[in-house]
Amino acid sequence: MAALTSRRDRVLERSQVVPVEIDEAFAFFADPRNLEAITPPWLGFRILEAPATLEQGSLLGYRLRLFGLPFRWRTEIVAWRPPFGFTDVQLAGPYRRWEHTHRLTSVDGGTEIHDRVVYRLPFEPLAGLVAPVTVGPWLRTIFDYRARQTAARLR
Repeated sequence: MAALTSRRDRVLERSQVVPVEIDEAFAFFADPRNLEAITPPWLGFRILEAPATLEQGSLLGYRLRLFGLPFRWRTEIVAWRPPFGFTDVQLAGPYRRWEHTHRLTSVDGGTEIHDRVVYRLPFEPLAGLVAPVTVGPWLRTIFDYRARQTAARLR
């Protein structure tokens, strides 16, 4: 699913290569329990609702803390392309828009994992003024943690 962006959308992209075959990497991300394992503990992230294995149409419910405030977050898997990736979209949560595409590609030495998040903040345009020193660095820190944890688990 291609993301259409507006001028208020922000995009975060990350890639990493893990030394496992694409099927193993995809299976890791298809197990929703691994989402808790790769999310920083300081977010207080807990899965409240999830199927045993993800597929198109799966609904997931989470609880987390952002800037010390408790939030519930609900997402749906809107695209499912095993073993090449999937896209989840926020149905309810802290962002005005959150669309996270996970793309996996076989490469020399393993599998490249590419994350692309298109997000829009609430309370625009005010939120846009502080995003470069709040949400932007915060999301980069979360995805840095995810990359380290993914690498540690897929070796």
